[in-house]
Amino acid sequence: MPKIVYTATGRRKTSVARVRLKNGNGKVTINNRTMDDYFGRETLKMLVNQPIELCEVGGSYDVMVNVNGGGLSGQAGAIRLGIARSLEKVNEDFRPKLKKAGFLTRDPRVKERKKPGLAGARKAFQFSKR
Repeated sequence: MPKIVYTATGRRKTSVARVRLKNGNGKVTINNRTMDDYFGRETLKMLVNQPIELCEVGGSYDVMVNVNGGGLSGQAGAIRLGIARSLEKVNEDFRPKLKKAGFLTRDPRVKERKKPGLAGARKAFQFSKR
């Protein structure tokens, strides 16, 4: 079987994940570390594996990810989007399943900027009438 590599980019908050999918046996490598080594929480590992389990391609592709920026939760979301986009390139028939599950939608929520004259994005300093 020829070594075909499918690449895609996933983003979430300030995290950017560059995902490469190639024929293999289902190994997931994140920043040259195993997924178990990189993500401590089971929920984050589950989040990353969702598109792979949905398309039932568990043992057929190796996933190599380069991710930076943000925290672990944002990185897991970015990886999930990247994997879903690359699986769509693998087989166009996966698209309806991935779309219905919401894995192809970029989550637009990002931190709101701090405004001048306020303590935070919306929080104001304590108001004193006198």
